Amino acid sequence: MKYIPLFGIHKKYLLLCLVIPFYRCDNPNNALISNGSAEGQIYCSNLACEGTYVGPEFIHGDDVAHQFSNKMSSKVGDKLKELYRSGAFCKVDFSKIHMSTKGMGSGHVTFKLYIPFVSVDEKCAAYTSFDHSGGWRHPPALAQRKEQLKSALLRGEKLDISPLKKTPEGLQEYWIQWKNRKVQSDCAK
Repeated sequence: MKYIPLFGIHKKYLLLCLVIPFYRCDNPNNALISNGSAEGQIYCSNLACEGTYVGPEFIHGDDVAHQFSNKMSSKVGDKLKELYRSGAFCKVDFSKIHMSTKGMGSGHVTFKLYIPFVSVDEKCAAYTSFDHSGGWRHPPALAQRKEQLKSALLRGEKLDISPLKKTPEGLQEYWIQWKNRKVQSDCAK
């Protein structure tokens, strides 16, 4: 067997040491999942999107940690579109969204998001766009966000908005889903 000179470890054991910490047994696709980084890591399966941001809350006054909600919203929207195009009609299950913001207020945070999907029977009951309106230690500007998203709606449709979700440390989020005008154009009323 070959040894890695620097560590004196067999290559096959080094690979196991590097891979096992990132492997999740409850992952339905048995894929590797990152534990997160300063930019945040997001993994999506056919069941959910989940991710972790670890890093500073603010850089030069910008709420970089809360921007992870933007990244997650984008990934969730992409996954909903992918599922829809493959014939798997889904929407986000608002009741099972999990958020945690350990360290919020200290300057360094571990921000975790879990956004699950639920199947729907008909394609026009699915949602293919996703966003949020949130506040990092302040109330969300939901009315402003609703106004911004109004032009994205299919004719005759409205936004599906979650109840206000909060973490004990002070993150507040409304999660928002709707039918994408281009992807679901045949669902217009």
